Amino acid sequence: MSTTPQNPSPRTGGRLRNEDAHHSVLEATAALLVEHGYGALTIEGVAKRANVAKSTVYRWWKSKPALVMDAYAHETATRVPEPDTGTLPGDLTTFVTDLYRIGGDPVRAKALTGLMAEAQLDPAFAEAFRAWVHTRRELVTTLLTRAITREEIPADTDLDHATDLIFGPFWYRLLIAHAPLDPADAQAHVTTILGGLTRHTR
Repeated sequence: MSTTPQNPSPRTGGRLRNEDAHHSVLEATAALLVEHGYGALTIEGVAKRANVAKSTVYRWWKSKPALVMDAYAHETATRVPEPDTGTLPGDLTTFVTDLYRIGGDPVRAKALTGLMAEAQLDPAFAEAFRAWVHTRRELVTTLLTRAITREEIPADTDLDHATDLIFGPFWYRLLIAHAPLDPADAQAHVTTILGGLTRHTR
């Protein structure tokens, strides 16, 4: 008589180890990016920091640009998550406050401006960088679309332009450094932007 279980439990150990290794690589990449910048970051260095084989990194990411932007996307989603406060002013103020907090950190600001600079020089990296930027723009578009549903802003709002207005001060101040990125300014900046978006409905 067989004693083999009819419904054996699935083996998850390998999958869990893979998930842990994947997370470790992303964390290691993000840390090295902040510490040394894009130019000095290497797959070998990431593998060593994450305590995995270099071949493991290449199995999941075909190139350094793909790895770096995946890691940066992971960190950004953690530090600047999608807010849902129930109102557009609340959502945007939360989002912009978190955004300015990153830009106001000298180490992370340097890493981000380095990525922007690299995107101007390396076509392969530029593609990965633009894909990441698109995901952040989509997040803001989601906030604005919810606001249209709640009738907080007009249904014919130009979402692309409105998204540009949200990110404009952040990128301009980050790159030009003519004024600080102070989280305390977020609410006032959002109020000004929303005043323009809603003015013609009053």
